[in-house]
Amino acid sequence: MTARWVLFGAALAMALAATQARAVTPLGVTPAAQAEDRSRASSLDEYRAHLLNLATVVDACAKARDAKACDPALVGTDDHVPVVDRAGAEQRLVRYGWLRVLLAKAQEKDEAAPKSAPQGSEGQTVLLPAPRTTTELLTDATARLGRDLAEANGTAPPAAAYPKERAAMQNVLAGRDFRNLEEPSARDAALERLGNWLNRLFESFAKLRSRSAWIGRLIVSGFILIVCVGLVWGLLQLERRWRLRLAPESDGPAAGAASARDWQLWLGDAHKAAADGRWREAIHCIYWASISRLEARRMWPADRARTPREYLALVSAHDPRQPGLAGLTRSFERTWYGGGTAGERDYRAAEELAAELMAGSGASGRGEE
Repeated sequence: MTARWVLFGAALAMALAATQARAVTPLGVTPAAQAEDRSRASSLDEYRAHLLNLATVVDACAKARDAKACDPALVGTDDHVPVVDRAGAEQRLVRYGWLRVLLAKAQEKDEAAPKSAPQGSEGQTVLLPAPRTTTELLTDATARLGRDLAEANGTAPPAAAYPKERAAMQNVLAGRDFRNLEEPSARDAALERLGNWLNRLFESFAKLRSRSAWIGRLIVSGFILIVCVGLVWGLLQLERRWRLRLAPESDGPAAGAASARDWQLWLGDAHKAAADGRWREAIHCIYWASISRLEARRMWPADRARTPREYLALVSAHDPRQPGLAGLTRSFERTWYGGGTAGERDYRAAEELAAELMAGSGASGRGEE
């Protein structure tokens, strides 16, 4: 019984050790691949020394062609090299994976070239270019390392001017299809920068969402909420403008509208009726004088078919003139349509409200009680 428990404990320990080994080494990644992924920050001097060392390794491998001289581990780590020899300069990653693969392949001798050429579909001989041997690839690697070293030393040959290609491109650009070609304007450049910034912003949101799911969902939900609020606000502004129905300045008043008769004439009739003691007619004229004045200021398009309540509904509740117009409308409806009696006090209150409306200021909303 004791021996059985000992065997069970040993098996469990081996299983745990295997699990830890798998956790340390990712699935499908060999130690050689892990070493290949490592890199170090190197100065330009260290980078030049590394290139010289790699050239020596390639020459030794080309001569010996064995596992010791062509060991991929001799390549070392990749280099993070500054673009210019200055503190804080931008760095670029120089990888040597191609050289590691070449050294591993160079441990074996070159294969003999095939003697017979492959036949085509109709029995014809197809001439294919011979594949480059490992020896030739090692020679190319030496030349490549030499070019990299020359570039690191600042002695790289200048880029070719390509005069023929440049002349051909100029001929193409001088053609009919590119005659109206223009450089991008400052506005297009600004819009492009804005678009690039938005792309980077959304990419950062996506990365943040992959790391912290709840933060990403919160940001996306907040953005959607802001867009919805903006759309609702825009629709409310459109609806308010539609209710007001602002008329163009060039349009004249509609036939039979209150503004078709000048508001000063309505006001003069109100004063005459008040002087004769006809308070009901005076309130009627003072109301239409106010309506004509507001229509003249393009508060709404002229339409004589509207009722006083419809005129009042065209004014927003947030407009400071709404209380005054409401009080004047109640006084007019009570005396003119409701058949109520009117006196001098009623007229003076209506005249005060009308004066404030014609002046363009808010009114307190006082009217007939």
